[in-house]
Amino acid sequence: MVKQQKQANPAGARMTPGRARRESKRARLVRTGTILARLKEEYPDAQTALEHRDPLQLLVATILSAQCTDQRVNMVTPDLFKRYPTAKSYGDADLPELEEMIRSTGFYRNKAKSLKALGQALGETHAGEVPDTMAELTKLPGVGRKTANVVLGNAYGIDEGIVVDTHVGRLSRRLALAADNNPDKVERDLMELVPKSDWTLWAHLLIYHGRAVCKARKPACGDCVLVDLCPSAEI
Repeated sequence: MVKQQKQANPAGARMTPGRARRESKRARLVRTGTILARLKEEYPDAQTALEHRDPLQLLVATILSAQCTDQRVNMVTPDLFKRYPTAKSYGDADLPELEEMIRSTGFYRNKAKSLKALGQALGETHAGEVPDTMAELTKLPGVGRKTANVVLGNAYGIDEGIVVDTHVGRLSRRLALAADNNPDKVERDLMELVPKSDWTLWAHLLIYHGRAVCKARKPACGDCVLVDLCPSAEI
């Protein structure tokens, strides 16, 4: 696939650091569209790896995923969701018991406090239901913009913003679609380039590609479907 794409481009058309610096906004929009199309083809089943059945489960799993792998979270949540099926059950939880159930996700004391406070807040202000607006979500304990974006995009199908985790940030900088290390600034840059209807999917695609090919320490540029579009490609 990579070889065919490289052949389809005119000689010398590969994106280089110099070309990226001179790239116009219009050209960057076009390149982003091509990146999006190729990644959609490469990862047709891209979606959140956090297993959940409803917005509350996804919200809890996302909070637990901080500084923890999705795989580890998915090992913890089946028993957790059985023990705490509602917002009220988290609000009424015995902290030591809750801490023990989520211990392996790391930072378990702070996470347990956040989950208990979250359950109480949902019960007090939202009748135990997870709200579906950015403003309401980010007022909840332990919920920042990134977590809210995950819930809105994946539980409610609302493209309010773009999730910027370590993979999305790293790939966006390598592709010269963003320059800053600040997740909020990266998100703003991406929101100007990616069609709003694809904001949620964009994050999934970059996460999949970051895990499979464009790894932090040793990216497999020779196997990358974006090699001719990436000014950081090592070929």
